[in-house]
Amino acid sequence: MHSLERALSDPAPGREEDWRAAVLGALSVLDSATADELANSERPDSLLSDLAHKQPRLRNRTRALRLQYAKLCDTIDSLRHEIEDHAVAGTDYADLRQRVGWVLTALRHQRARESDLIYEAYYEAFKEELRTPVPPDDETDA
Repeated sequence: MHSLERALSDPAPGREEDWRAAVLGALSVLDSATADELANSERPDSLLSDLAHKQPRLRNRTRALRLQYAKLCDTIDSLRHEIEDHAVAGTDYADLRQRVGWVLTALRHQRARESDLIYEAYYEAFKEELRTPVPPDDETDA
């Protein structure tokens, strides 16, 4: 995600091919990573599968997370193909930056929703909050 953000923020006019190649490369990596993540989440031994099985109350939210993630994967794949197909015809850089920005925001939102679900499942199972580890005191002299 960070590589894609960096590539998108680079100037495009006058360096269209380099810009397009950098964005396409970063988007391809993100496409592959999200496809792998989706496949892993759908495995019967995944954390989401375990939550859906052991905590039926969370089953619909688990299903919704998977469906939303699949939609994001399709959108990323579609954007990647669009950039590949329009290599000769030109690209509206501002529009593409905005659309990819929306996808990145949606991925962050998705990650937060998944974290919320996991924490809620943990609390329901153990009736206590997950504790944040306390970092050790800095023993170096200033």
